[in-house]
Amino acid sequence: MGDYIFKRKVYQKMLQWKQKSQGETALLIEGARRVGKSTLVRQFAQNEYKSFAIFDFSKASKEEKALFEDLSDMDFFFNRLRLLKGIPLYERETAIVFDEVQKFPIARQAIKALVEDGRYDYIETGSLISIHKNVDHIIIPSEEDVIDLHPMDYEEFLWAMGDTESMGLLRDAWQKKRGYGNSVNRKLMRDFRLYMLVGGMPQAVSKYIDTKDLSAVDKTKRGIIRLYRNDFQKIDKTGKAMALFMSIPSQLAGNAHRFQHSTVIEKTRAEQLENIVFMMQDSKTVEICYHANDPNVGLDLSANRSAYKMFIADTGLFVTLAFWDKDFTENIIYQKLLNDSLSANLGYVYENMVAQMLVAEGNRLFYYTFPDGNKHNYEVDFLLSRKAKICPIEVKSGGYNTHRSLDEFCKKFSSRVGNRYLIYNKDYRTDGETILIPIYMAGLL
Repeated sequence: MGDYIFKRKVYQKMLQWKQKSQGETALLIEGARRVGKSTLVRQFAQNEYKSFAIFDFSKASKEEKALFEDLSDMDFFFNRLRLLKGIPLYERETAIVFDEVQKFPIARQAIKALVEDGRYDYIETGSLISIHKNVDHIIIPSEEDVIDLHPMDYEEFLWAMGDTESMGLLRDAWQKKRGYGNSVNRKLMRDFRLYMLVGGMPQAVSKYIDTKDLSAVDKTKRGIIRLYRNDFQKIDKTGKAMALFMSIPSQLAGNAHRFQHSTVIEKTRAEQLENIVFMMQDSKTVEICYHANDPNVGLDLSANRSAYKMFIADTGLFVTLAFWDKDFTENIIYQKLLNDSLSANLGYVYENMVAQMLVAEGNRLFYYTFPDGNKHNYEVDFLLSRKAKICPIEVKSGGYNTHRSLDEFCKKFSSRVGNRYLIYNKDYRTDGETILIPIYMAGLL
């Protein structure tokens, strides 16, 4: 497999931290495992500093760990570090990286003293960083700035494919409130479905670039999912976290208005799983979309922590998990998905994709349901807060016929609603007050 270094937008945020902090804070890059944290931080340290040292605590030696046992004499500490790592240290021009710092909490605690010393910059990477058992016996440093690293977004994926033009054209169309016509839209949708299938995990993207074989990509994604399963088993011995994670595609396919815990774990209420769900969310492998009981600006104020939907943080992994019952997902399934010709209703895949795109742009996820008067419910898939208004979103996997839930929501909360959106697979257009946008533009909302 090629040793690819992908362009990531977070790099610019890291530059801003370096320029603004000037050593007054450390930087913590949080994200799910295999999302590219270590590669990104190594690239940054190599490009932006005169020298750097990396402590990889997933495989650190006894000598490396022993270094952090005594910080009483900083000159002695740094002399030992020089000898151990065999590198020169330059004041304000050296980065010291703590990779997978959650595996050695003492090093994270040392950040306070190291930042106070002020000679060098410190960058940490971590997964499941705030699991209680990892921080019970240490002082969490307040001298940390935190940046979340998500799976590669659509623009980053296009960059990896060598396409530096398309996203700029889409932004231009968005600003001018127009599409590019049906024939161009079909081509754009095919390109976007490739992103849905491969996903944004760098390892999967690398495999696709090397092989152009979607079955090979699927095997790579299965390896990542097995890694997540093992992690869940280690931090939750009951097996409930793993069971909830594996059930996400079936839960969304069932079109229920909230995650149905009892169908996964018998005789269990949502309240009993709050800590486990929090842990799963903290792992960055899933995204939680809470029901907003009173949708208004400040959506979090009315969020119902017992009523929510759960999405996989990477839709490429979601697709593989949805077909987990096979030893591997045959190319024919991927080809049908790519051509939008699989007979199954894939609305839940589109919904997961939109959730991922909204989160990548810094949005938190909320939705809303209310009765329609006929023993059923209307449902608005996502709500965004924009200035003094809320923007409701309905997601459809195909062309649209009606958007009744969206219409009824806008009637019910007319004074609160700003723009209203239907996300689907056709070209940009409007239908009365509703703005219909192709899913590849969802990240521009």
